[in-house]
Amino acid sequence: MANQTKWVLDPAHSEILFKVRHMMITNVKGEFRKFNATVLTEDDDFSKGTVEVTIEADSVFTNSTDRDTHLKSADFFDVENHKELKFTGISFTRLDEDNYLLKGLLNIKGIEKEVSFDVEFGGINKDPWGNMKAGFSLNGKINRKDWELNWNAALETGGVLVSDEVRITAEVQFVKEAA
Repeated sequence: MANQTKWVLDPAHSEILFKVRHMMITNVKGEFRKFNATVLTEDDDFSKGTVEVTIEADSVFTNSTDRDTHLKSADFFDVENHKELKFTGISFTRLDEDNYLLKGLLNIKGIEKEVSFDVEFGGINKDPWGNMKAGFSLNGKINRKDWELNWNAALETGGVLVSDEVRITAEVQFVKEAA
């Protein structure tokens, strides 16, 4: 019989970041500052794990108060009506010793779509206080219009102000809960 293990997020050692092309010439980056995640595994086998992530929509931060306010508005995340973004994993496929493909359902503004992310497993190690930790690096991209994050402006020289593609990266560390 398999033993189920719960891994909980270590928020002090985790981050979720995003980048979007701006004016077709540079990238603007941002992050979500408040989120939680858990992974349930069988016998510490992450390929048999389930992943749940909840992000507080109003924790978006881009180092620009005006841009953050716009992102929180109905043009984008509509935080008044949609407090959270959610990701529910549906598969975590081991590709080789250190790499996985994570597929799941991403829910933004009540719209749920399947997405996939490349995940690099950093390993498991014990910290100086005896806690077992697991680390992962995640990369992927989504099309923001799939979640009706449609606001944009045409540029006089051609192109648009904000690209549709959003690149997502995360560095996450989990702590194994005591049995």
